[in-house]
Amino acid sequence: MSPLNSEIEMKNVGGGTYLPSTSPFNQQSKTREVKSMSSITQKKNMGAGLDKLFRGTTMFFAFLVFILLFGIIITLFIGSLPALKTFGLPFFTSSAWNPVDIQFGGLVPIYGTFITALIAMVIGIPVSFGIAIFITELSPVWLKRPIGIAIELLAGIPSIIYGMWGLFVFAPFFADHVQPWINDNLGELPLVGVIFQGPPMGIGMLTAGFILAIMVIPFTSSVMRDVFEIVPTMLKESAYGLGSTTWEVVWNIVLPYTKTGVVGGIMLGLGRALGETMAVTFVIGNAHELSASLMMPGNTISSALANEFTEAVGDIYTSSLITLGLTLFVITFIVLALAKLLLIRLAMREGKHT
Repeated sequence: MSPLNSEIEMKNVGGGTYLPSTSPFNQQSKTREVKSMSSITQKKNMGAGLDKLFRGTTMFFAFLVFILLFGIIITLFIGSLPALKTFGLPFFTSSAWNPVDIQFGGLVPIYGTFITALIAMVIGIPVSFGIAIFITELSPVWLKRPIGIAIELLAGIPSIIYGMWGLFVFAPFFADHVQPWINDNLGELPLVGVIFQGPPMGIGMLTAGFILAIMVIPFTSSVMRDVFEIVPTMLKESAYGLGSTTWEVVWNIVLPYTKTGVVGGIMLGLGRALGETMAVTFVIGNAHELSASLMMPGNTISSALANEFTEAVGDIYTSSLITLGLTLFVITFIVLALAKLLLIRLAMREGKHT
């Protein structure tokens, strides 16, 4: 037998067979195995590197939010320093706004911001709740989709369109048909009558509140509809099986199950109402006058900034407007913080009840 044949011959050792370690086939197999392990190691190292890169990139994006937030706060604070040094805390309690005499106060726009947002939420929350309940619990199947599409279309309309519609369509109708009735029927009420007294001009804080309500309804109702739809059908059907009415199912089953989402939807609408600019600018009247009547023209922080920022001359004038912007930022932060505290209290109460 030749040396080559004897080299590759199979040998029996204890009943098993093997190739000699010096076999060319064994050497090739080991070489392929080493290359395969090296390739796997390289892929693992590359995957670990890409994973670290991905983690670092996403972390940077997350912290970019904080960077932008603190950047905005610092910029607003620095810009408001001249006005705060000149007027101090009385800036927030003064209704004066006279660019000629360099006298500025933020009470009127702050008051208008709160009042218009309050009117919008008083009108918008019940309507949004009714829309969401009708779509999820009462509407026929064939009607759900058209109503949902209509709500989405309303949410997509630009705010300037709402403002133009409010000025040219809603305000004249409001002045001719609604405000006279309010004056005659609500203006005579004791204590609260002064709120509903005033000339029927069509524009004013009440009109701005109505326009804001129309604007926030699509957002609030969409969120409520989405969270109502995630309630398990078994829970609702069980309540119906026990003889509950639709209102009892909504109040005792749907709302407790979705309270976090409902509060989130309300806060979304409130944030839109507090910060809305163009629509309010068209219909509020843009007057720096403090009045108890909702019929009278007024101003909000957003409308004041939109109207006067490009015309501001001088450091104090510009700084006063920036101070209003900082005030709106603080108001929004406080509202969100209160909403978070409300959710925490609801969760604690639910735990105690359980």
